[in-house]
Amino acid sequence: QVQLAESGGGSVQAGGSLRLSCAASSYPYSTTCLGWFSQAPGKEREGVAAIYTHDGATVYRNAVKGRFTISLDNAKNTVYLQMNSLKPEDTAMYYCAAGWRCSRSKSDYGYWGQGTQVTVSS
Repeated sequence: QVQLAESGGGSVQAGGSLRLSCAASSYPYSTTCLGWFSQAPGKEREGVAAIYTHDGATVYRNAVKGRFTISLDNAKNTVYLQMNSLKPEDTAMYYCAAGWRCSRSKSDYGYWGQGTQVTVSS
């Protein structure tokens, strides 16, 4: 079975940067997308960014465009999320996921990591 493991979370002041990593053991043949989701207490888990595994095309939530960059290293089976100009509202648990469609809906993803916490202070 595919396993996803996130790392790179932590605490940072507003305006700072973090790079999240998600290492995958392997991907099922049906996997065409790797994505990042965020979830804060009292809020639904929502899509942040995603990348298609076959061509590297990307999609972002409007609130992070220009600040976050998702990338994929196929040789290492690792997807990254570079987060710059962080804001307090970015504070959340971040999860990586593997799915069949690069959408913002968690229902399009069948495999999830355990999450890594990102905390941004003002």
